[in-house]
Amino acid sequence: MTTKPDSQFLGPEQRRTAWERFGKDHFDVVVVGGGVVGAGIALDAATRGLKVALVEARDLASGTSSRSSKMFHGGLRYLEQLEFGLVREALRERELALSTLAPHLVKPLRFLYPLTRRFWERPYVASGLVLYDTMGGSKSVPGQHHLSRHGALRLAPGLKSDSLIGGVTYYDTVVDDARHTMTVARTAAHYGAVIRTSTQVVGFLREADRVTGVRVRDSEDGRAGEVRAHVVINATGVWTDEVQSLARSRGRFHVRASKGVHIVVPRDRIVSDAAMILRTATSVLFVIPWGAHWIVGTTDTDWNLDLAHPAATNADIAYLLNRVNEVLVTPLTHADIDGVYAGLRPLLAGESDSTSKLSREHAVARVAPGLVAIAGGKYTTYRVMAYDAVDEAAQDIPARVSPSITEKVPLLGADGYFALVNQTLHLAETYGVHPYRVKHLLDRYGSLADEVIAMADGKPELLQPITDAPAYLQVEAVYAVAAEGALHLDDILARRTRISIEYAHRGANCAEQVAQLVAPLLGWDESDIEREVETYQARVDAEIHSQNQPDDRSADALRAAAPEPRPQLLEPVPLDS
Repeated sequence: MTTKPDSQFLGPEQRRTAWERFGKDHFDVVVVGGGVVGAGIALDAATRGLKVALVEARDLASGTSSRSSKMFHGGLRYLEQLEFGLVREALRERELALSTLAPHLVKPLRFLYPLTRRFWERPYVASGLVLYDTMGGSKSVPGQHHLSRHGALRLAPGLKSDSLIGGVTYYDTVVDDARHTMTVARTAAHYGAVIRTSTQVVGFLREADRVTGVRVRDSEDGRAGEVRAHVVINATGVWTDEVQSLARSRGRFHVRASKGVHIVVPRDRIVSDAAMILRTATSVLFVIPWGAHWIVGTTDTDWNLDLAHPAATNADIAYLLNRVNEVLVTPLTHADIDGVYAGLRPLLAGESDSTSKLSREHAVARVAPGLVAIAGGKYTTYRVMAYDAVDEAAQDIPARVSPSITEKVPLLGADGYFALVNQTLHLAETYGVHPYRVKHLLDRYGSLADEVIAMADGKPELLQPITDAPAYLQVEAVYAVAAEGALHLDDILARRTRISIEYAHRGANCAEQVAQLVAPLLGWDESDIEREVETYQARVDAEIHSQNQPDDRSADALRAAAPEPRPQLLEPVPLDS
């Protein structure tokens, strides 16, 4: 397999050449969907030696894969549902990510599980954690540790003393899901996959009863084209049924969307040295450290409205505040919230009327000759889902398909990461930036941090912070466009960085500055800059106003009214009745 040295750069030039290749090349596999599963399929197929294209109507990770609970977790709570196979599989994937595949992006995280019931709860939790640790939960992180009430409160002084009788700690992980998904896609590009965002599938190509490719439309300028392949894999998550309807093929399963809402509050509002997992009446609540913030979530409710922009309501936010305030010494208020986000889980429908009990396992099926669909699952097991999908697709590929090797393929930035962490002070002197900034860059880009810094050669001002989002350097916005496939402010502020949830202004205060930084790369003139800023501001306003609404329908109406940054994106085709 041959790749150009810069093939992993998803920049404007790569986007132009990708369109040209779509028109003239014949691919083994076309992947529809740029979430973590679609990106994982592209990587799996490319590293097997297959010729791969991936198309995404919006941006990489623009759906579910940027709006999770930010954990690459083993699924401890699924033990109660007796899903032992799922837990064992997830723990294996977590270990691979921590140790080999993505140590720069997936980090160990200590959790406190407060105990509230005397006599039975401690042995019950301990037995579950013994099983968890035995399955692999403590392979490269410490196992469970039991605490008295005094010990638990010393670890988490922000908890009410009467809210627990003791505690147990264990380890899981935290991950920037959007950056991880984007890095999987860039790694696939490095191994030869042709990745193109803002490319919407509007139909399928057929020869008799066989699917032979897809019809696509550029979401930026409306150009139409075709991409031909031996097999198409539908990896569109909550859009699975909609895309399936375009193929005029009966699906083997259906996907149901469950809305999960999270709030983001400053780190000083909750005093704790560990993340927390809290039981609720119907599920669990996670309190997860996220840089200078905590993420508190999640809800789990049915969603039947706009799939692209699920809206958080005032009721969702009140639920989270009420639940977490039951255990906090100093209650959180709406005024403490810097960010809110809502995502949709693609659950396999049919197992139960309750979304919290629908299967987190995945399903893959050959729904027609030349067409495979995959859905369900959870973020942690994306790699397993990917190789299952490619294995299923192999029967439609004439050449012999090699076995999956992605367990041996580190993501871009992983190689050399641990050594560079040990050289932080030296790198700070070399780059001329504070050691804190070096750590920040290494935890976002790994060993690609030098590429980011190199973008500031001759432009030292790019090593200054973004004025109203000082956690990020200006060069990071430039790199997002030059190398990471960002085409709009929303891509940069919501996914390549997490400014949209980490600052109370949601990115509105720095939109103009970021637009000016990236305009030369994207060919924007002043009118383009003005339109981008206005569109992003409209998004922020719509989200804030929707979060004051009492129910899903009224919140959805406000959020859906905001303009799309991709001007030629088509509304989804209604499902066949």
